[in-house]
Amino acid sequence: MNRSEKVEAYFAEEHHYKKAIGILRDLALKTDLEETFKWLFPTYTLNNKNVLSVCKFKNHFGIWFFNGVFLNDPLNVLENAQEGKTKAMRHWKFHSLEDINETQVLGYIREAIENQKNHRVLVPSKSTKKVAIPELLAKKLDNDKKLKLAFYKMSDYKQKEFNEHITSAKQEKTKLRRLEKIIPMILRGEGLSDRYR
Repeated sequence: MNRSEKVEAYFAEEHHYKKAIGILRDLALKTDLEETFKWLFPTYTLNNKNVLSVCKFKNHFGIWFFNGVFLNDPLNVLENAQEGKTKAMRHWKFHSLEDINETQVLGYIREAIENQKNHRVLVPSKSTKKVAIPELLAKKLDNDKKLKLAFYKMSDYKQKEFNEHITSAKQEKTKLRRLEKIIPMILRGEGLSDRYR
């Protein structure tokens, strides 16, 4: 399925928020944004730069603004998309069709577009700080030269993702299970989040 087919399938799928996300889509398409499909969601771009995504979940639906941190937010509706992890993305959640005020939503979308045009975007800082390799992974790397070579060929970002994936598990058995899952990925040169990019 190509991207446009994925977008159509997303909006055609029977879901209790089907009509509501259709309205959000129509609002995005009233602008200069290009519609595509990334990270399992319809995403709207300007000059190939992500501006927003329309999303649906079990208990809410909404819009992700990729650089929402720069929006004025006069209605005080934006939330950090993932507290502690995302710095720029903001999420506007809705719980019913009646929550959508088209004029207000379009105002936020237009401001997000203007911010993108004016390059008001958060550029991630290049951290020189290395994340410590968890002991379990370090032992595997020491005992497998091929794995060690593959791991150190990866970008710092990908290495950090794998390190955090293991250290964020609370139980030892979960850490071991995660370690076994990532070994083939490392050998293939595949990052933990590559399939979402």
